[in-house]
Amino acid sequence: MEAYLVLTLALVFGLYMAWGIGANDVANAMATSVGSRALTVGQAIMIAAVFEFLGAFLAGGEVTSTVRKDILDVSSLASEPDVLICGMLASLLAAGTWLMVASHYGWPVSTTHSIIGAIIGFGIVAVGADAVYWGEVGSIAASWVVSPLLAGGLAFFMFRSMQRLIFEQDDPLARAKRYGPFYAFLTALVIALVTFLKGLKHVGLDISPTLAIVYSLLFALGIMSVAYVVISRLQFSDVEDSRFREVERIFGVLMVVTAAAMAFAHGSNDVANAIGPVAAIVSVVSTGEVMQETALPPWVLLLGGGGIVLGLATYGYRVIATVGTRITELTPSRGFAAGLSAATIVVLASGTGLPISTTHTLVGAVLGIGLARGIGALDLGVIRSIFTSWIVTLPVGAVLAVVFYYILSAVLF
Repeated sequence: MEAYLVLTLALVFGLYMAWGIGANDVANAMATSVGSRALTVGQAIMIAAVFEFLGAFLAGGEVTSTVRKDILDVSSLASEPDVLICGMLASLLAAGTWLMVASHYGWPVSTTHSIIGAIIGFGIVAVGADAVYWGEVGSIAASWVVSPLLAGGLAFFMFRSMQRLIFEQDDPLARAKRYGPFYAFLTALVIALVTFLKGLKHVGLDISPTLAIVYSLLFALGIMSVAYVVISRLQFSDVEDSRFREVERIFGVLMVVTAAAMAFAHGSNDVANAIGPVAAIVSVVSTGEVMQETALPPWVLLLGGGGIVLGLATYGYRVIATVGTRITELTPSRGFAAGLSAATIVVLASGTGLPISTTHTLVGAVLGIGLARGIGALDLGVIRSIFTSWIVTLPVGAVLAVVFYYILSAVLF
């Protein structure tokens, strides 16, 4: 098969998969902001367009490496590179198709489940079950359970700290003015640390750990200063009955920081689901060998980031409604705690190369907020339907990948 045709298909299918990620997983980045009414859908799209792209481009390389080469042992395909190319194309098409269906119905499914399930499905029929790195898959699967538990626990304690430090005090507005910038500092510090320590090496900048920490602290202090200035300029009502509403206005400002952080975190982790297979195809085409690894071309990260933004802008509103409004009632303070907790877990996973489910992480964080308010604050019916969609995603991705693999093999190879 001609190299230009292979690369064209990889580009188109990768863009399709990235579009599906934007259409479905945008809820993970933006749902808490929109659901708490801190941001409009239009504002959320603009923020996400910038920070999803930056997260994908600056910090997406670690997880891309995992999806690209750590799920399947392809050494037995050394003499059959076309099989690997066909399988990766089928995986992209399968995962993208399932995401399109799920997005249409507003189901917040895991794009990580989708693409890894697809790669496993292709690997079993094309290479054999023994070729799957089940140990690696097991650690990833464990993260799908651990990440929502960690995010839920962190969100629970984050919200409880806000209740203790702010809402349960005699003058919650004064306390919110005092502690609000500190929460903004925490958010910015998490994002900056992962970017400076891990992300920038993928665009040619290798910063020492000491400098990375210094730069991160300076960046976080800068964001804290901006938050302090913005909050201090807000005009507040003197009516005592409105003090909690005024506190929520402050967290509405902080939600802009959290929304940017969550979008960055989402882009850094989930871009790999689209471009990991694309990177594998590009490597095979450019070297002619299955096992030879090449540097990740910047245009591949650009493709992933651009596709995510496109999906977000055109179809993302459907899933936003499910995660942002139906699990539990969100206010800006609750949404802030959920978003900061989820972003922290996701960016730390991105820095270590572990492709966790952003969907599971954010839903876990929202559940943690609901539990902090009492079990009655949760819509258990919606939670049950979400869990069901999670369970079916991996096998559906695997089955679709097998179907598309045989179709592409018959038509193209």
